[in-house]
Amino acid sequence: MLATPEIAIRLLLAAALGAVIGFDRERHTWAAGLRTHMLVCLGAALAMIVSAFAFSDILQQYPRVVLDPSRIAAQVVSGIGFLGAGTIMFMQRENVVRGLTTAAGLWTVAAIGLAVGGGMYAAAVIATAVAWVILAVLKPLERRFAVRKTLPQIRIGFASRASLAAIEEVLATRELPASTIVTRRIPDDGDEVTVEFARGFERHRLGELADALRAVHGVQSVSVDVTSRGS
Repeated sequence: MLATPEIAIRLLLAAALGAVIGFDRERHTWAAGLRTHMLVCLGAALAMIVSAFAFSDILQQYPRVVLDPSRIAAQVVSGIGFLGAGTIMFMQRENVVRGLTTAAGLWTVAAIGLAVGGGMYAAAVIATAVAWVILAVLKPLERRFAVRKTLPQIRIGFASRASLAAIEEVLATRELPASTIVTRRIPDDGDEVTVEFARGFERHRLGELADALRAVHGVQSVSVDVTSRGS
């Protein structure tokens, strides 16, 4: 059995390393923030300590009993999935998935907690530093160079059923490179069509296109979205 001071060191270090990762998520106002990451890392460290050391008395009392010290810790890796899944959202209106990075961060924090609980302090600290760089430092670079995440969209709201043929005719007439066209039904309302454009689209033509789409029969509203698609 570990000494009480050693247990305290491992649990406090796990909470501190989880806070380093959680702080970045907190300042971006994600659902899983500072306290969530601290608790995940702390709980993973405790699970590792329990898995590796809690049954030492039984092993001494019954020499023939053989226990796998990784059996409880292994469940943390699979069990963290339910918490990660809760942070992933599909934004129907934007047709984009959000929260994948936060979910991956929770999974990484759980692994860091297991490392601390197992006494691998150096590995845990290095992993925390690398994870922080990925989350805090690479994000601005990703926004700057990832053109695929800044593709403009235009949403057309219909009073009843959408006319995809009319939309395609407007796009073909102006030779606009549409990437995807998604239609969804809004309860107690009409259809909404989202058109995302491919690379090379000239954004200054969005206004012209919006005016043309307003003239399509049945169109109730037209909105333009040129914001970045984050994770």
